[in-house]
Parts: sequence; structure tokens; C-alpha cells
Amino acid sequence: MTLETTARSSEAGNDSLAAGALSVEHVAELRNLFHAEPRNLLAQNAVTRAAIDDIAVNREVVTSTDHTFSHLLDKWAVTDQKQSGRCWLFAGMNLFRVGAMEKMGFKDFEFSQTYLFFWDKFERANYFLEAMIETSGRPIDDRVVAWLLDHPVDDGGQWNMFASLVDKYGLAPKAVMPETVSSERTMPMNRHLTQRLREGARDIRDLAQQGAAVEALRTAKTSTLEDIFRILSIHLGTPPEQFDWQWTDQDGVFQRDGELVPQAFAKKYVNIPFDDYVCLVNDPRPGSPYGRTFTVEYLGNVVGGEDVRYLNVEIDLMKELAMNSIVDRGEPVWMGCDVGKMMERGLGIWDAQMFDYGSLYGVEFGLNRAERLRYHQTYMTHAMLFTGVDVVEGAARRWRVENSWGDKNGRKGFYVMNDSWFDEYMFEIAVRRADLPTDLQNALELEPIVLPPWDPMGALAQSIPLVD
Repeated sequence: MTLETTARSSEAGNDSLAAGALSVEHVAELRNLFHAEPRNLLAQNAVTRAAIDDIAVNREVVTSTDHTFSHLLDKWAVTDQKQSGRCWLFAGMNLFRVGAMEKMGFKDFEFSQTYLFFWDKFERANYFLEAMIETSGRPIDDRVVAWLLDHPVDDGGQWNMFASLVDKYGLAPKAVMPETVSSERTMPMNRHLTQRLREGARDIRDLAQQGAAVEALRTAKTSTLEDIFRILSIHLGTPPEQFDWQWTDQDGVFQRDGELVPQAFAKKYVNIPFDDYVCLVNDPRPGSPYGRTFTVEYLGNVVGGEDVRYLNVEIDLMKELAMNSIVDRGEPVWMGCDVGKMMERGLGIWDAQMFDYGSLYGVEFGLNRAERLRYHQTYMTHAMLFTGVDVVEGAARRWRVENSWGDKNGRKGFYVMNDSWFDEYMFEIAVRRADLPTDLQNALELEPIVLPPWDPMGALAQSIPLVD
């Protein structure tokens, strides 16, 4: 291309940009239109003096929604993940603690979230560095490499990632590895872990460019992991190899189990076959067929652990299986959703019409569920438990949700989800394989469709609660 051609192309580009520029006249017209409508001025007066959700809340939803359920399982207090993205771990251990409390005679009990969080961070560091080895021949600005470097050691996770950790490391009571400042507020620790992992990635890629063998790359990885283990131990404490377990139950009876390793503790006190649980999702996008399995490239934590695999099903089947788990089995259900949409946190209510933002703004918000996924308006952000359901004429009309944001919101930390919200913002549940129809059990054996790392279905449940 000649200099003259380049200049003409540049002028053409500038002309194109100029054609799309905002003009003074256009801005003046918009200002006049806004002030000509009294409703706009009323909305402005209200929203500049009060929170938007307090103005837009749908009173009819509030007055027609109560916290009563025909089937209710929970008789315990909620947990609190504090300022961390560990909801998926909390939800998994909250599911397990139901049977553990019954077996040990506790009114309330928690597994150590810090114990499993430590191993998740350490395993995830190894997973990231292995991905750096695998992609070391790609350019640094390759989209996959860039995505990996942006997400070396996130807090969030998925059901299969949780199951992989429990399979490998077992569980411990909260008493033997309690919360720390860094487990409850993870950002500072994550900042240092991320920096060290990116330095490790640099070392691996530099060696690869020099023609080093894979063995040399893994030696560099080992050096980084030594530092990661040290940082984690300083922030979270060192995980116990074994512990002495004894307690007094709710009837005042002393119990003793003696010395246990975490794997044996999990085997003894987890009474559900979690290895046989499968993840069901609802992805209505074109090109995402129902009855097929999906996985997401580079979504995981334990190298050699469970693959993250979803079975795409229709939303009504997801509801039916969740309801049956609660009603027929008497078991809570691990689930994932887009938590922040249409949520009234103080009242503890989710409803698809919780807020009428459209009327307030004079704007029609019209994306459907599939379009919200395609245009990045929704994805799974948070994991919790269903612990109850209100069934009317064989169908669920509302769901009881155990959150992990402490007891200062909702009804002592429990929420009610109207079924309209389930339709729009629920994404995932974990259920027993045996509860699926036969054709879907067979579909689980099909080779999964592989989605890229940045696909919305690869989002990690890691919503960090807002500080009240």
C-alpha cells in the first residue's frame, strides 16, 4: 500500500467516524425531550434522593409473596462466606452437613470451608501452570492464553470442581481449621497469588521459547508451587493431615471418634453419593441442543480430577427433578443462578417482576433468556441450596433458598424464589444420575460439545456479597 493510498484510507475512516459523532444539536434535542416530559422529572426527583430499587420495587410482588412452604427441610442456621467468592464450596458443604448433623447429633455444624479452600487454591495454581505449559507454544496475545492469564486463581467454582476436591482431600470440621482474615476477605491474598502465578507463567514460556523440554517446564512449575504453598499457609493456615475428633451432641452426650484423616472423616460423615451426582443446565441458545452434554475448555481445578460436564435440559425438567429431590428424597439441592437480577435482598425475595425499571426509565428491556446469554447480559454468578418448595397441584410455585451471606438479610439468611424467577435466572442444579430419565442417563455417555473458556456457561459461581 502506498503512502497516498494509506492517507486516503485514513481520511475515509475519519469521515466514517465523523458521520457517527454526536452533534451539539442532537444533544440539545435530547435535553429538550427529557425536560418536556413531566414523568421524567418526577423520576429524576425520586431517584436522585433514594435508591433506584426502593423506587422501582413492585409492591404487588412483595405483598403476594410469603415465606411459607409445603415442603421444608432446613432446621439450621445459615453460613457466611463473608467477602469471598466461595459460595460453591459453602453450598456443597451445606448440602453435606445435613446428614453429618443427623449422624453426630448436632443441632448445628459446619465443615471447614478454609480447609477445602486451601486445596482448591493450590490445585488451581497447578491447573493454571499446566495450562501454561500446554499453551506455551502459542503467542502471548492468543485469546486462550490471554483468558488464562486473566483468570489464574479465581475464588469461584462448579459442582464437579467441588466433588474433585472432596474425592482427593476429604473434609475436616470447622473447629480444626477455622476461618482466617484472608479466607473471609480473599482479595489481598488473591492479588499476591496472581502475581506469583503470572511470574511462573513467564518463566515457563521463556523456557519454552528457548527450546526447553517439558521436564524443565515442570521443574519451573514446581518452584512456583513451593511459593504458592507457602503463601497459602501464611494466609489460611496449614491443612491438618489428621485430627482428634470428639464432641458433645445436642443431648449432652459426649462422643469420641479419635484420630481421623480428612478422607476418612468425609467417608464416615457424608451420607450422599456425591460422586454419582450430575450437573444439569438450561442453555436455550441456538446451537445448544437439549439432551447433549457440554464441557468448557480449561474449566477445572484438579488436574486428573472430574471433568466439568453439563447436561443441557429443558427448564421444566430441571424444576421437576429439583422438586422431587426435596419432596421424595428429603434432600436439599445444590444450584447455581444469576443471583443479582431482580433480587430484593432485605426482604429476601427473587421474582422476575421484582422491579419495574422499564416504567421508571420509560425504556423497554426486551432480551429473552437466550439473548441475554448471547449478549453477555446474564450468566451463573452464585451457588446456593434449595431447602424447600411450595407445591400447588403438583407444580412448584416458590422455592426456599439457603444462602451463604449470613443472617442479616432475607429471613435470617433464607430467601424465597418465586417460580417466575426460576424460569429466567436459574442455570444449574446437581442431582443424582439415577433420578434422570433413561435417555438422559445414556446421553451422559456421549462425547461432550466443547465450549471455549470465555463462553457464559463457563462462568464460575463466585458472587461476593455486598457489604451492608
